[in-house]
Amino acid sequence: MTTTLRPTEPLQRTPDGTRSQHYEVCANGRPVGALHLGTLPGLGDSMAQLLDLRIEEPDRRRGRATVAALAAEEVARGWGCGQIEAVVPAGAEAALRLAEALGYVLRSRNMAKRLGDIPPELPAGSRARPMTDAEFDAWYAEESEFYARSLMERGIPEADAYAKARRDHELVLPDGLRSENVMFSVLEHEGVPVGSLWLGLREDEAYVYDVRTGAAHRGRGHGRTLMLLAEAQALAADRHVLGLNVFAGNTPAERLYASLGHETTRYAFAKPLV
Repeated sequence: MTTTLRPTEPLQRTPDGTRSQHYEVCANGRPVGALHLGTLPGLGDSMAQLLDLRIEEPDRRRGRATVAALAAEEVARGWGCGQIEAVVPAGAEAALRLAEALGYVLRSRNMAKRLGDIPPELPAGSRARPMTDAEFDAWYAEESEFYARSLMERGIPEADAYAKARRDHELVLPDGLRSENVMFSVLEHEGVPVGSLWLGLREDEAYVYDVRTGAAHRGRGHGRTLMLLAEAQALAADRHVLGLNVFAGNTPAERLYASLGHETTRYAFAKPLV
């Protein structure tokens, strides 16, 4: 039985060039599921995204999803994409097995923790204060470079990576340190700055955009203290879920978040197309 993709709409293009198209997954012309393919916003056609793939229950376990995913890769190649990403919810075991079987590699994971009602206390000698303008300027330069380089490590061309880093930061931080729904804090221990926290307030959760400990102060538990600070600030803002993203291979961070009770909510996989 032949499995194919049938477009259900014309190819969609946004002003910045992002592509998107929905398809029916068909077996010998009979609809058995749906697929949504697009490109990563702000990066032209360099990175495709498998946004959704569903096969109806009666037609599962017959290889339909495998063929549909491979067909989507061919479409992405035709668009000129060099990579494709797929996001899989935690617990979707069949989708996780499919991603691994097709050669996708884990790139990062989203984690979250449901918070209690009592904010944690920081360890003795540690306190938090708002970030100053000068500290923000230095942090912003470092963060922008780090973000652009993380995109380049994902295979994004250098010019596109720096452009996306600039656009994304301008979107989330339009007014810099004084942007709405963000909090920038510096952690001090015994009066010495040892780390910083960028916390965002979303509608239903607080989100750790960036947490970092100074190179000279690592391995002393300050990362854990910064995460406790994030929990306290989330609760103070009436957010009872704390979310974050961690890159695959960052074992110390993964262990820290797991030890604090964070659980994986979804996985992000990627695969080269060339």
